[in-house]
Amino acid sequence: MLVKAVSSGVSPPAGEPVDGLVLLPAAALGQLVVMPLFLMASGWWGYAGQREIPGVGRVRLPGRETLVAGFFTALIIGTTTLNFTFAGVSILLVLLLMRGGVLILSPLVDSARKRTVPGSAWAGLAFSLMAVSVALGDVNSYHLTLATVLSVFTYLVGYVGRFEIMSRVAKTGVKETDRRYFVEEHAAAPVFLVGILAAAALCGQAELRTGFTTFLGTSTAWAAVGIGMAYEVLFVFGTLIYLDRRVYTWCVPANRCASLLSGLVASYALAGLAGLPVPGNAQLLALVFIVTAIASLSYPAAVSWWRERGTRTRQVLFVCGGNTSRSPMAEVIARTHATQADGSARGVRFTSAGVSPARPGAPLVPAARTALAELGIRRVPGPAHPRRHRARPVTARLCRDSSVIYCMTRSHRDAVVALAPDAKSRTHCLDPHGDVPNPEGQPPEVYRQCADRIQELVRTRLHEFLGSGPGPDVRTAGLS
Repeated sequence: MLVKAVSSGVSPPAGEPVDGLVLLPAAALGQLVVMPLFLMASGWWGYAGQREIPGVGRVRLPGRETLVAGFFTALIIGTTTLNFTFAGVSILLVLLLMRGGVLILSPLVDSARKRTVPGSAWAGLAFSLMAVSVALGDVNSYHLTLATVLSVFTYLVGYVGRFEIMSRVAKTGVKETDRRYFVEEHAAAPVFLVGILAAAALCGQAELRTGFTTFLGTSTAWAAVGIGMAYEVLFVFGTLIYLDRRVYTWCVPANRCASLLSGLVASYALAGLAGLPVPGNAQLLALVFIVTAIASLSYPAAVSWWRERGTRTRQVLFVCGGNTSRSPMAEVIARTHATQADGSARGVRFTSAGVSPARPGAPLVPAARTALAELGIRRVPGPAHPRRHRARPVTARLCRDSSVIYCMTRSHRDAVVALAPDAKSRTHCLDPHGDVPNPEGQPPEVYRQCADRIQELVRTRLHEFLGSGPGPDVRTAGLS
């Protein structure tokens, strides 16, 4: 809204239209000033990598890949601001072209990285294509100049490069890794942008030269600096959304929805306050398609949320590596404990799986059965007898259908979240303070110690999940 107001000459400081290339240097400088303040105030600068500089020592500098990502991000920042300054081009039309383009790119980048893209994402892609097609049908109401097309194309190229690098070196769910990428890209992008603009000005680009000289002495320059400061806020929140370990077909809609709605509000605000044209009917119809695309892309998460709030049978899933000792022991212990609960476990199912079972279909190892028997668990009420257990791999659907997932180690949890990102908030380590070691290949007493520890942890976790008292110890429950 501020970019459009300044470039159209309707803002109080401007008085007359300001060319987009003239205001771009001040906006870039505004972000360049605010960027280090945020990194220092947040304390995140400490996540940046250190490089050895001869004669200087080790200093915090971006790595090669994040430098390249910073260059692509600089293209995105510059063209985002520039795209709103073209005369006769509405905010909403440019938003639809940019946001619709990135929506289209997101599942394609996921596919290139061999990440599983659900059918709902491809449905979202189809609606995004419809939205852009409909929006382009409204170009008779606004001038879609060659400069606008080239700028939007450069914007999309920037996102392709940025997403490709981000997919390889970040989006891990590991705080240190993702924060390092964020900080290094963040530090590099505005520096690159100011450098690119300054180089073009030195090479004779008249508008950019004006932007770096006489324009900075005007009162309107402060509004342009404010544009850069606002973009800094957008950069922080937008990048953190993209760094979520879920596929881009989830991250992009989360970002684009807010962007499109704010663009619609800005368009009508400028129409009411400054008399600028309201969005055309074709653009409003395109917005409907974009919202439909977002709904399609968000379908799996929405279904998962609805199931969690429903009255269906709740399921507790235990996960280990091979699903032949730790997780099935936890499953049996939990089921046994639930039979002694005060009714709060009614309607709760217990199951288990492994992130990498070496032999799918393998039974519970004999040492684990012996350890359960020493706990007093030789037969569990119902059809699920320990002897009938067969190892199986954990799946995304199994995770989605589970109300809570307890993993034996942090690496198991990371694997589950990578497989089913929507289950992240309900996926936990069984022991919040450390891993439950694998007893495989160890003497029988190690299995007994492991079973004892799992029993204690399971009773605590079920108390949390069911919201009931700890219940009786299965060793004194009279089971035989």
